[in-house]
Amino acid sequence: MRKACNSATLVLVLGMGSLLISPNVSAHPHGWIDLSVRVMTDDDGVVSGLHQTWRMDPFYSLVVFEELQQVGTESLEVGLDQLGREMRDNLSGYDYLTEVSINGERQTLGEVSEYTAMERDGRLTFMFILPLETPQSLVGNYLTYQVFDSTYYIEVVHEDEDNKPSDDALILQGEPVCKLTITQADPDPELVMKAAMLDVNDQAAPGLGRHFAETGSVDCR
Repeated sequence: MRKACNSATLVLVLGMGSLLISPNVSAHPHGWIDLSVRVMTDDDGVVSGLHQTWRMDPFYSLVVFEELQQVGTESLEVGLDQLGREMRDNLSGYDYLTEVSINGERQTLGEVSEYTAMERDGRLTFMFILPLETPQSLVGNYLTYQVFDSTYYIEVVHEDEDNKPSDDALILQGEPVCKLTITQADPDPELVMKAAMLDVNDQAAPGLGRHFAETGSVDCR
């Protein structure tokens, strides 16, 4: 079971302010996001982007909903619209925490224009389409992606059931027929120990989160 608390990093990237850090959680990560991805392709097998759904952990979601009520927005829906815009704007400076490669070559990502933030089953849910700057054919090719916070303050994991990725954690929309795989991270035990020793006020070295990131792959070769 993943423990969670909101963090300064999470607040800055996702767009909320004045949230307090829980003193009861000492080790990284301090919050988590449940992820599902739909790889968007057309009838010719050209991939245009990733449709991502992020479900924030229950504690962070609760604090966000309470704060939206306190700031006096017209309604929760209006507050979520404003929050979604802040999240989109702030995440753009971090490539939306996403890296995409085709045949091992890192792809340049475009700007998100389609997005929404909503309450779903008590969780703050952020959905957006992250386009590739240049659409690429997947026919005979191999796409991989990772979604992670570089400092590992936030853990990003695919939706799971019975400790296995759920059927809708990674979906290919369109053509061609490809093999879909989600590979769990296998970090060095020394890195696991270093992450566990970081307390709530410590700043991890940039790049730590990459070692804990799951990898989604779409193999059309």
